Amino acid sequence: MQKSMEAAVAKVILAGATGLVGAQLAPMLTPAGHELHLLARRPVDDAPEEAVQHICDPAGWTQIVANLSPDVIISCLGTTWNKSGKSEVAFRAVDHDLVIALCKAARDAGANHAITVSSVGASSTSRNFYLRTKGEMETALKGLGFARLDILRPGLLTGERGNDRRPGERLGILLSPLTDMLLMGAASRFRSIPARTVARSIAAMVGQDGQGSFIHENNAIHKFCC
Repeated sequence: MQKSMEAAVAKVILAGATGLVGAQLAPMLTPAGHELHLLARRPVDDAPEEAVQHICDPAGWTQIVANLSPDVIISCLGTTWNKSGKSEVAFRAVDHDLVIALCKAARDAGANHAITVSSVGASSTSRNFYLRTKGEMETALKGLGFARLDILRPGLLTGERGNDRRPGERLGILLSPLTDMLLMGAASRFRSIPARTVARSIAAMVGQDGQGSFIHENNAIHKFCC
């Protein structure tokens, strides 16, 4: 779906502003005039001065969302296998449960638009735990009744993430200049994509017209941001 020429100004809550995509997204939202609120466990470095930071344990985030009554909720939340202690329960608590809880709180408070970062290959029927978790998260979001839901399914995200990368990710990024050239046609959705490109696409979606649930894979993400 193509972006319109102008987007409305909105009250926006961003969860995951310290992550790979979220850290680049936050500074893109305030210049457009959006009222930006950040949910974080710790202060967000280099956050826009205009942004309001809500720093507390995630257990308190849903109440903050309810009190703010946002127009748009954005989730760039996502943990890593190592950070979760290699626990499926802990991983799912962030990538599924917390995302759904925040979006439900926003919807109950009147938000009509939700945007979330998922993953290429996400499917509730996948045998892969990671992809199944993302797919089940998507399915749950669709049932919350947002007027507009944008789900981004990028390929391998590139960008600076320090030591949080899994060995497989590091190898994938190293080989991506070659593998991306081999992924043609429908397989192009599996190509690597800069986190900044994903962030720019999300920024362009905020305040957009149109109703329904939209899935954006690599090609659509590129078109939306450029």
